[in-house]
Amino acid sequence: MGGMVYADHAATTPMRPEALEAMEPFLAEEHGNPSGVHAVSRRAKNALEEARERVAAVLGCRPLEVVFTGGGTEADNLALKGAALARGKRGGVVTVATEHEAVLESAGFLERIGCPVTIVAVDSYGRVDPDAVAAAIDADTAVVSVMWANNETGVLQPVQQLADLVAETGAAFHSDAVQAVASEPVRFAGLDLLSVSAHKFGGPKGVGALVVREGVPLEPVVHGGGQELGRRSGTHNVAGAVGLAVALEVAAADRKRFRRDVGEARRRFEEILLDKIPEARVNAPTDGRLVQHSHVRIPGIRNETVLIRLDMGSVAASAGSACQSGASSPSHVLTAMGFSPEASRECLRFSFGWTTRPADGEELASALLTAI
Repeated sequence: MGGMVYADHAATTPMRPEALEAMEPFLAEEHGNPSGVHAVSRRAKNALEEARERVAAVLGCRPLEVVFTGGGTEADNLALKGAALARGKRGGVVTVATEHEAVLESAGFLERIGCPVTIVAVDSYGRVDPDAVAAAIDADTAVVSVMWANNETGVLQPVQQLADLVAETGAAFHSDAVQAVASEPVRFAGLDLLSVSAHKFGGPKGVGALVVREGVPLEPVVHGGGQELGRRSGTHNVAGAVGLAVALEVAAADRKRFRRDVGEARRRFEEILLDKIPEARVNAPTDGRLVQHSHVRIPGIRNETVLIRLDMGSVAASAGSACQSGASSPSHVLTAMGFSPEASRECLRFSFGWTTRPADGEELASALLTAI
């Protein structure tokens, strides 16, 4: 790893070389706009549609259900706003207190313009009770959004159970799977809306996708030329779509190896840490979180100080969501889990990825203990 232990894959991942190689022609000589009619544009269009087919094959949906976006945040915005405002209505939203800011801020916007919004609480591990979600749904609910896995703690939600539950109500069910795709066998079956982002599984930044089940009404958020069957206007990022598709394929093919190496790295890291600091705690259940996440609380530390020391020792880690970098307020995820502001500032997020090897767990533990 070039002398650095990179333990912030939840923020972004290094590019898979296969994705970069596939993108290169469309960053140079193949510069066509896929909305055109001449040969240069047709080649770009063919590449775009091939990428769409490859994404669909991995996620288990139809190609025309794949809507390319500018990333996970845009996909989440389109899912919530698009479903709530479809057909000229102001439908209701049900979501969870620990969702990504892209979901919660979208819900907040919708509430400000008159859409009813219900935020469901979680337990001390950040898990939502499906019965509580069911109780929040009423006749006005247009969309229910529950993330596949939390971006801070890695805790997994019962997505398939929730999808089945919501299907009986007539509302659309959306899941933000941005953090889960790298290690989980994410499939679209049973869902209505699904968000993914390329840079979380070895693809480029600035491109994502929202899978929209055929027949689900959706009001576009970005208006213009009517690309993506009118669901998302704007000139396509062909190179990005190609990179997303290839990275997704490689991640799926590499999943068994990924889980083995990352799981062993995390096991070694947590075993050493908890042995040396018995009062430290992992803030998620071992059997109900992403294999690549280790979110820990170490009483008595100040996470900002420890992160600075780790950085000086060539270790990249974080205190939580990269989308809130620089924020002085405690993590909304930890607050929803019942953490006090003081306890939140004793927490650190270490996230592994496709470049992680088992020995990195020991190296990270040693560096963390030194920093502390």
